[in-house]
Formats: sequence, C-alpha cells, structure tokens
Amino acid sequence: MPIHMITMPKWGLSMEHGQVNGWLKAIGDRVAKGDEILDVETDKIASGVECAFDGILRRQIAQEGDTLAVGTLLAVVADAEAGEAEIDAAVEAFQRDFVPASAEAGESGPQPEKAQIGGRTVRYLKLGEGGTPAVLIHGFGGDLNNWLFNHADLAAHRTVWALDLPGHGESGKAVESGSAQELADAVIAFMDERGIERAHLIGHSMGALVAMTVADQAPTRVASLSLISGAGLGKEINGAYINGFTEGSNRNALKPQLAKLFADPSLVTRQLVEDIVKYKRLEGVQEALRKIAASAFEGDAQRAGYRDRLAGLAPRVLVIWGEGDQIIPASHAQGLPGEVRVHVLGGKGHMVQMEAASEVNRLLNEFLEG
Repeated sequence: MPIHMITMPKWGLSMEHGQVNGWLKAIGDRVAKGDEILDVETDKIASGVECAFDGILRRQIAQEGDTLAVGTLLAVVADAEAGEAEIDAAVEAFQRDFVPASAEAGESGPQPEKAQIGGRTVRYLKLGEGGTPAVLIHGFGGDLNNWLFNHADLAAHRTVWALDLPGHGESGKAVESGSAQELADAVIAFMDERGIERAHLIGHSMGALVAMTVADQAPTRVASLSLISGAGLGKEINGAYINGFTEGSNRNALKPQLAKLFADPSLVTRQLVEDIVKYKRLEGVQEALRKIAASAFEGDAQRAGYRDRLAGLAPRVLVIWGEGDQIIPASHAQGLPGEVRVHVLGGKGHMVQMEAASEVNRLLNEFLEG
C-alpha cells in the first residue's frame, strides 16, 4: 500500500519557489500517472504539476495562494487500502525531515557559462554526462530557458547542451545576414569548440530550421533530428506574430504576442513578459531580429525549408507538434516523406515542450534511446 508524496517541482535551475494557483483534482479523485493535479506558477511560467503515480488523491496539503519552496509537500496520493493513520504518519515524517534547499546550495549546481567562439560571446548550459550528446536549439526570440522543463530530464540519460543563438539571450547580438546558414554555422562552431563530434539535434520552431541546416551542411555531425513545432517543414507562418514580436518593445505590445505561443494564454506570467521586454530593449536585439526575420520569413510565408528532403537529412527524424499551434500550423506535420516519426499533441500550442513537458520528454527520451 504505497503512499506517494507530491512535492513542489523544480522547473529550471533558477527556480526556488512556486505559487499554488489552484487544484485541478479533489480529495477522493482517482488520478493516473501523467494527470495534472494542481497548477503552480513560477517566475518564468505557470504549469500543471503532474502525478507520477496511479492512485487516489488522499490529501491536499498546500492551499491555493501558498508560495512554497521547491520540494515542499503539496499532496498525497495513495491506494484506497492505505489507512488514514498511516497517511497522517507519513505526512508527519515527511514534514519533520524536510529541509528546504538554500539559495546558496542552488547556486552550486550547473549554471550557464559563456565562451568566445568565432568572435562572438556564446552563452550555453551543459547538464548530464555520457552517451551521444544532445544539443538543444531554441526558436526565434527565445533562449536556452525555453528548455527549462526539458533539460534536466533529458540529461538524466546523456550529456545535454543548450545554447543561445546569435542575437538571442545573453549571446552576442551582432549578426551579419541573420540567415539560417549563419545561425547553423554558429551551432557547428559551438560544437567544434566544445568538442562535440556528433550529436542529436533538438530544435524548436526556427531552431528546427537551424538544426536541419546543420544536418544539411555537416551530415556526419548529426546522429538524429528532433523537430518541435518546426519552421522549415511548410510554407505558412503567422507573419503578424513575427512582426509583432520583432517590433514590440513594451509590455502592452508584447503580451498579446506571447499569448499566441500557448494554447492556454494564462501560462504567460508577468515575469515572462518582463524578461522579454528587458531582452527586447538590449542594444542590437531589434536589428538582429529584423535581419533574422527578413531572411527566414516574408509576410505569412517561410522563405525556405527542407520538407521534401527531410528523411535524407539524418539517420532518424522525430517531429512533435502542438495541435493548437497558432504560429506554425500543425498540418505541416502531415504527409512528411520517408520514415519520419510524428506526434501531434492535442490541446497544446507552439511551446509544446513547455505545455506538455512530461510527454515531450518521454517522446524525446524514447526516440533518442531507440
């Protein structure tokens, strides 16, 4: 009669606390592995806390509105046979022994680093050891934090690198043409400098186009391609979003654009918007994004892609999409040539790796292990 403790998750290296926004399951409800049982908001994003066990929700320890440290007990899931006294004792023992991690301890873990590569500053993060490494490539206007729900889970099985592309995050902002080729060259230079001879490339949105360009340019360096909500697999794209994000510089202009990234716009937190506003106001960002957008997109169309050649770009290819993607239509995942593994997740949007992190991580790990 196992008694399972549901605790405040740690989403990303910087997360120390989360706020309970509300319960999605009631006491007495049967829950299955993968069910979301409550909503939690962090300084980056709001998301559902998933149950890792089958059973019945027997206790709601956290209250709506509570701000709690990572690891704090939120709920208890157990079989019907578990007695009330047993659950009370298990909760008491957990609370007695629980010590919140200090901020200082959190800082001692892996943190993003910077290097001078090809005359540019490049910010990157490395987690995990062993295996064929994976390299995570974010999309237009993003950075390595776009993978904050994925990096650690993937790194439990192999070395995983994430980087900020030129013009993005805390990497150097200067770009020349802003083309996919220029960005792919920066990824190859990063791999060279870090000694990554061959890697699984995982690209989101524009990062998928960059990943395919790397595979086209340096096929021996690519063990597989995983393309999430990928640019470069069809013609259509939401030009109004691209233009609105590129030209927006304040909260009122950017928040409506960011809401389009998620099937559930309530996932866009105030802090996420503020972080994007700060990024957009950095010197050189506007010019870089304009060049990149002009190179890759024209109105509601993508300029170039690899759809017809996809199966020949890498030994194995995985495509994942959110069915409700408002930026690049999920229909681009249909009818792909060759032996391409495709998963379209219902009820999710463009940032499917955040909205359905557990499912995306499971699909990625199964594919990479295969």
